[in-house]
Amino acid sequence: MTVADDTTEDHGHHLPAVEDWPQGFGEASWWPFITSIGGAGFYVAVALYLLGGDAGMVPSSAGPAAFVGSTFVFLLGLYGWVYHAFVKSFWDRGADHESESKLRWGMMAFLGSEIATFGAGFVYYFFIRVGEWPPGEIPGLTGLVLANTLILIASSATVHYAHVALRKDNRGRFLGLLAVTLLLGLVFIGGQAYEYYEFILVEGHTLTESIYWNGFYGLTGLHGLHVSLGAVMLAIVFARGLSGQYSAERHVSVSTISMYWHFVDVVWVFLVVVLYAGAAA
Repeated sequence: MTVADDTTEDHGHHLPAVEDWPQGFGEASWWPFITSIGGAGFYVAVALYLLGGDAGMVPSSAGPAAFVGSTFVFLLGLYGWVYHAFVKSFWDRGADHESESKLRWGMMAFLGSEIATFGAGFVYYFFIRVGEWPPGEIPGLTGLVLANTLILIASSATVHYAHVALRKDNRGRFLGLLAVTLLLGLVFIGGQAYEYYEFILVEGHTLTESIYWNGFYGLTGLHGLHVSLGAVMLAIVFARGLSGQYSAERHVSVSTISMYWHFVDVVWVFLVVVLYAGAAA
């Protein structure tokens, strides 16, 4: 029996096979598996790095090599997944409002899991505050922190009005505001990288210096990772917009990335209040 026969008998659903490579959204595809393998490789790379340090159980180059290889596999899988699922046949598919609703609810469910993740980090931070406080030198509301906060809030506004412009079929304004959002996001990431440079290399505050700095780097680093992933998604949406995709009727990707970006903005405000403004309280 051929694969075609199997698909007919099973109402078009079957396991990934050679004939499926690569398939679009709603069909079996290998690309999500490739992406997940690359993502799992990051954890393997960290384990190899630790084993190759003081332990000397593996070559010291094993961790960095695994990280580079995992990055390549992850980006390859992500590119194939995004391109074949959302880009290649974008205009060939009709607008499916039911599927769009499912994607938005999927993003809401994902953000719910992210709230739980950050919530666990905040619970950990509040728990360590029960002890002796403050634990020596701690950061406050510096000009850099305030500037970064204003930048991220401004980017939340620009992505919102970019979405509004697209729904009004003003593509020029949409692309312009989306580009500004991406630029502001990159500036924010640069500002956080500079702050880390000051704390770690100039002032010598490392991850293992104290339980406070462990919590500080854990929460701000986790948020920085989410902003970086958001910037990647913004870049993908922007590139798709430049290629002529999206319209007043087809904008679900813009809607979901806007939801995600607002989320990281709100989390940063909480971080500023708790870690910077409230640290010395």
